[in-house]
Amino acid sequence: MHKRGPTGRCRRLSVALGLLVSVVVAMTAGPTAAVPPAPPNPSDSEIADAGARVDAGVTEVGALINQVGAVNQQLQELDDAVARKREEVNKALVDLQNARDAADAAAAVVVQTQADLSEAGTEVARARRNFDEFATQAYTRPAGGSMVTYLSASSPGGAIDRSQLLGLVTKNQQQVLDELRRAQIAEGNRNSSARQAKSEADAAAALAEQKKIDAEHAVSAAKAELDQQTVRRDDLLRERDAAQGRLDIARADVAGLQSQRAAFLAWDERRRAEEAVIRAAAEAAAARAAVDQAARDRAAQAGNGRRPHTQLESAPGPRQSRPRPSGPSVHGSQAVEIVVDRALSQLGVQYAWGGGDEDGPTLGIRDGGVADSHGDFAKVGFDCSGLMIYAFAGIGVSLPHYSGYQYNAGTRVPVDERARGDMLFWGPNGSQHVALYLGDGKMVEAPESGDVVKVSPVRESGIMPYAVRIVT
Repeated sequence: MHKRGPTGRCRRLSVALGLLVSVVVAMTAGPTAAVPPAPPNPSDSEIADAGARVDAGVTEVGALINQVGAVNQQLQELDDAVARKREEVNKALVDLQNARDAADAAAAVVVQTQADLSEAGTEVARARRNFDEFATQAYTRPAGGSMVTYLSASSPGGAIDRSQLLGLVTKNQQQVLDELRRAQIAEGNRNSSARQAKSEADAAAALAEQKKIDAEHAVSAAKAELDQQTVRRDDLLRERDAAQGRLDIARADVAGLQSQRAAFLAWDERRRAEEAVIRAAAEAAAARAAVDQAARDRAAQAGNGRRPHTQLESAPGPRQSRPRPSGPSVHGSQAVEIVVDRALSQLGVQYAWGGGDEDGPTLGIRDGGVADSHGDFAKVGFDCSGLMIYAFAGIGVSLPHYSGYQYNAGTRVPVDERARGDMLFWGPNGSQHVALYLGDGKMVEAPESGDVVKVSPVRESGIMPYAVRIVT
């Protein structure tokens, strides 16, 4: 399991300072902007020989386009199913840690009330001993010079006065005993309530533990299905590659290699422009994030005392030195830019399922399926919800490590009214994926195993009808 410590802080600093390298990695590892794959770039001799072949294959092109579209739809459905199973395990882990925290708190109350009850019993016993000693001395051993001796007159009047004084002292002592007994009863009732609360918290923790076990069993059961889906996915990919190859040939026949050359030159110019814009934005974001000590302090406070997401054992979580904030400590456009800067500062950092916290990338965890096949458990990086935790921690917001819970973390706005700094979600109740909207149709995300944190065009297919706005 990944542990926070000085080595993690050094690693995160090196990620921020090494942004130029990470941007290059992001550019080479996969598309980082709304630029399509490169079209063919024919040679001059191929263009010269293509004049006679420009009229062939128009009907086949339309059929191939439809075939590729159908295959892509099947692949998207498989990817959605895998995303749901991954995030269900995240949900079970969060629920388990919350239940354990409640059980720990209830146990602490039981211990305190038991100590208070013992102290109350001690006070009652001490008061009773003092009263008994006073009564014994008053009636059996009057001492010279004491108040009892003073009142031990031989006359009837003196005896009455002595009796009245002793009765008054006895009454006051009895009142003290009664008050102590009432306090003892109250502490006993409080201890009983605390024990009931602990019993309920223990039951909730046991239920959460069972849910964790069920989630682990679900992952094991899903592995067989994922194996079958992987075989089907490979078949679909081969079909898609074959269709794309035929489509490329048909396009060459229909449009002519000359138009392909023009398309390639236009594509290359657009790619260079997009990469220059992203590189400049990423460099500026990394520079701001690297020097923004206030954001790092807010992030540290947001993660203060949080039980690590990957901690599965029942050990107590870290102690909180200060209370975690419940909402953003920075507002407006300044807060939006801090969140965006922190997300963009991680471009090129590899995907690791279950990875990421308020301080930066962390070691991933096993899922028994696709993430394991990519070795995510041995990588230091982010998954989709982990990247959101890191981005928003810079303004003092602590998010849970599950996209479905993040969907309920702020104010929902219609997705068509989304603004820079809003979170976008996919899947039922946001349970499959989450990304940060940058504006102009782009978002930054940690997409899937084998990929890296990158800027992508917003995918409208399957997007939830609402975006979530944390910064107001």
